[in-house]
Amino acid sequence: MTVAESDSNSGTLAVDVRKASLIYNPHEAPVHALSDIDLAIRPGEFVSLIGPSGCGKTTLLRVIADLEHITSGEVLVNGVSPQDARLARAYGYVFQAPGLFPWRTVLGNVKLPLQIHGRSAAECDAIAREQLTRVGLTGFESKYPWQLSGGMQQRVSIARALSFEPRILMMDEPFGALDEITRDRLNEQLQQLWQRERRTVVFVTHSIAEAVYLSSRIVVMSPRPGRIVKVIASPLPDERTLDMRDSAAFVNVAHEVREALAHGHDE
Repeated sequence: MTVAESDSNSGTLAVDVRKASLIYNPHEAPVHALSDIDLAIRPGEFVSLIGPSGCGKTTLLRVIADLEHITSGEVLVNGVSPQDARLARAYGYVFQAPGLFPWRTVLGNVKLPLQIHGRSAAECDAIAREQLTRVGLTGFESKYPWQLSGGMQQRVSIARALSFEPRILMMDEPFGALDEITRDRLNEQLQQLWQRERRTVVFVTHSIAEAVYLSSRIVVMSPRPGRIVKVIASPLPDERTLDMRDSAAFVNVAHEVREALAHGHDE
């Protein structure tokens, strides 16, 4: 049974955001980052947040991860508060930059969260090696981050985020700084990983093609104050290949996303 199937049996939403707003500096020069966000994500979904720079998509991801706190509304993660979900290690978080420690080997970087949580040395080693195998990095355990390409470093970051078997994987533009060829390869590997394990993924991106290729649903956001303009359910089959991007169905979804983005700018 996959993680998603187990969660689905409980009937609990992976993420449930209701009327959430976030205002920075509410008493002096307020900045309205998010406005009345409603979003429900079911276990096992791959949901992308897309919108222009400054629209609040990363802020929304950080709210779900308990890295930012809303001014009003409610947010639940696996049926509990974001803080409780964080303390329960219910999610893994992959940042825009890999954030690897240069003095630790690849294996050492993946082991780190396990060591912090008091797992035995044998468990840390076995789990870290298994996760590196999942992201295609077997044989690179003894390398240091500076010996790896940018794409490989991000795969180490993903392995680290998955090391404690989180039910939700949150990803903040993890491939945005990579060249197109590397990005395509990692998109394909991430899609295959999601197919195998069906973890819930919440993914921030600026790329329409990336959002359409990866997602079961695409959440389009407007410029500040961040609002949800449209939620687009993908008609594409769950199992996808890169050449699918030339299909009429793919182009149609991409066009729908582009139109929603333009509509958000016009409002």
